[in-house]
Amino acid sequence: MSDRTRHLIVIAFTVLCIAAAWLLPAMAQPIAYHDFADRREMFGVHNFLDAASNIGFLLAGLAGLTVVFRTRTRFEFSVERWPYAIFFAGMLLTAVGSGYYHLAPDNERLFWDRLPMTIAFMSLVAAQVVERINVRAGVTLLIPMLLLGAGSVIYWRATERAGAGNVMPYGILQGYSVVILILIERFHVSRYTRGRDIYWVFAAYVLAKLLETFDRQILSLGHVVSGHTLKHLVAAVTGYFVCRMLLGRTLQAPPSTASATERAGKV
Repeated sequence: MSDRTRHLIVIAFTVLCIAAAWLLPAMAQPIAYHDFADRREMFGVHNFLDAASNIGFLLAGLAGLTVVFRTRTRFEFSVERWPYAIFFAGMLLTAVGSGYYHLAPDNERLFWDRLPMTIAFMSLVAAQVVERINVRAGVTLLIPMLLLGAGSVIYWRATERAGAGNVMPYGILQGYSVVILILIERFHVSRYTRGRDIYWVFAAYVLAKLLETFDRQILSLGHVVSGHTLKHLVAAVTGYFVCRMLLGRTLQAPPSTASATERAGKV
């Protein structure tokens, strides 16, 4: 398959998702979504485990920012640090937003849970574009992708407030970010080793969605912990996988194959 064909598939999938987000019938956020299984209060905190489990995102975010800005972490070009830095900043903000939401779940608070998640999704996609397709293009796309992600959540909240909620664009964006990561990995070789570690991120995402789906059933197994609480912990583990990738990788493109200018501007 030629590079042109690979690029066209990625672009076509992106265009298809954008079209679906605006053409599919509107879908309001189900009120039942906020009815989580574990409502136990501990230490005076409502929904304690669902709220406290967000510490995983906090730890992952702090660890990730430390890794990104340590001098020994390998980036061929210094600008490549920024999509990862924003990814881990998104995890930090998710810890705050999700913790806030789970203290008293409703649509208004859910906005602050979802907004930072779009930051993490979109910046990780931009990071993979930088490493696998084109450095300048990935960096250039970072801000528009962040705005697109934020826009999907802002649009959802605005429609809910107007009485005609539509969560469809956000839902498609979330699915898109996961699928596009896999497409980019399949079609474009990373300039670094450990490129396939992105599959661990995909696996953690799938497991987290399963745990979320079976929230109540998991709590019923001994009434110890709910699926949603475990979802937070598993989702936070994606930060660990990204940290491990960054710490263990090396540049695998031989310097003789292209000049640094060509690799940065492949672009």
